[in-house]
Amino acid sequence: MKNFDTFNLSPGLLRSLTELNYQQPTPIQAQTLPLLLQQKTDFLGLAATGTGKTAAFLIPALEQIQPNSSQPQVLILCPTRELALQITRQVQLLGKYKHIEGLALYGGAGYADQIRGLKSKAPIVIGTPGRVVDHLKRGTLKLHQMQTFILDEADEMISMGFQEDLSFILEQAPRNPKNGASNQIWLFSATMSPQIHLVAKKYLKNPKKVHLEQTIPSRLEQIYYLTHEGQKNELLCRVIDTSPHFYGLVFCQTKSLVMELTEYLKHKGYPATCLHGDLDQKNRERTLQSFKNKKSTILICTDIASRGLDVLDLTHVINYSLPRELEHYIHRIGRTARSGKTGLAISFVTPSHRNLLPRIAKATGSEWTKAELPTLKDIQKGKLAQILPSCQNQEGWQRMTPLLQEWEAWLKATPSIEVASRLLLFAFPQVFGPQEDRLKPVKDLPERSFPSRKRFRQRRR
Repeated sequence: MKNFDTFNLSPGLLRSLTELNYQQPTPIQAQTLPLLLQQKTDFLGLAATGTGKTAAFLIPALEQIQPNSSQPQVLILCPTRELALQITRQVQLLGKYKHIEGLALYGGAGYADQIRGLKSKAPIVIGTPGRVVDHLKRGTLKLHQMQTFILDEADEMISMGFQEDLSFILEQAPRNPKNGASNQIWLFSATMSPQIHLVAKKYLKNPKKVHLEQTIPSRLEQIYYLTHEGQKNELLCRVIDTSPHFYGLVFCQTKSLVMELTEYLKHKGYPATCLHGDLDQKNRERTLQSFKNKKSTILICTDIASRGLDVLDLTHVINYSLPRELEHYIHRIGRTARSGKTGLAISFVTPSHRNLLPRIAKATGSEWTKAELPTLKDIQKGKLAQILPSCQNQEGWQRMTPLLQEWEAWLKATPSIEVASRLLLFAFPQVFGPQEDRLKPVKDLPERSFPSRKRFRQRRR
């Protein structure tokens, strides 16, 4: 395995990589860096989310910056404000000893600070397509000295409706038809959708290519529960209750379902919050900060609202609703089990959607395990596992001793296991008291295939 010092990088960049504990390049970095560092070229890189694509394009971009230029030299386009800020932070960290900084342009923020930033001649501009188009039309951003255009998460930008903005920006990229390209375009995507293929065919000139097959992280476990639609709320509560350190994302198909599920969980006392399209930028920032600080440990969201999220140490990703597109499934589960850590991806599957499982398994090259529905006993064990460390680490318990004189005779005469059991029943009757298990297993029906489009049309006739 190569180390970063084998790529003949500048001392300042190697120093930054060492400080960031970048020891060995990931597969996308190992294959991409030799191509982008050696010569000017258009490039198409396909790799899953969380594989290290950001460093794969930032390292060569930083090495190619000309220090004496008076205009931005690199434009990085990405789908969301959060991802733009994340990349800007990486520019600051990697470019620390080369004295290179980045400027983020995104919607939901005022123009004044961004215009001042552009006048300060930051060499790398990172922006969302809509706001970049605004600055181009205002004349506050110029592309004539731009050497490198980078499209990060290109499939996400297109699925979010930015294709027209991307075309507007790329049409203004100064290309020289006689010599191929006077600048270079690097396109990075998790998937090769038909739209990405068209963009690459239209704008990239003889690109170098790196394509890593979609692989599921080795430390990510995928399981599914077969359940009815009406049982999903109860099932979600049980999954959370049986996971003492739950910190995860719950994906729903629609904004209305996100809001309904969040209210349901809050009413039950769970620390849940949500992201949906109606949140303005200020509330979105507040929600994300609360989740990143773990004041809320359950984030309910749609695929669109969650774009660009980068949250460390997620333990769970739950598909409350299976996604309509395979690409969305890959993006979802790729948010956990990062940096060598373990993660669990759980899908709630209704009988009518069960035949989607083999398709997703085949496309991702991974297997799913059917899990038994959590029982009331599983919840009780999970609660006990959560309570025990808190009891063992409880400080100030000595203050209680003088208050327990009236209890002394009973405590001496009663086995400790009985004392603990009675206290738990008293403190948590809703967990340990007698209950009816309302979560019923679903009969595991044999698989049946969907009718083809042709047969479906024939039936309708």
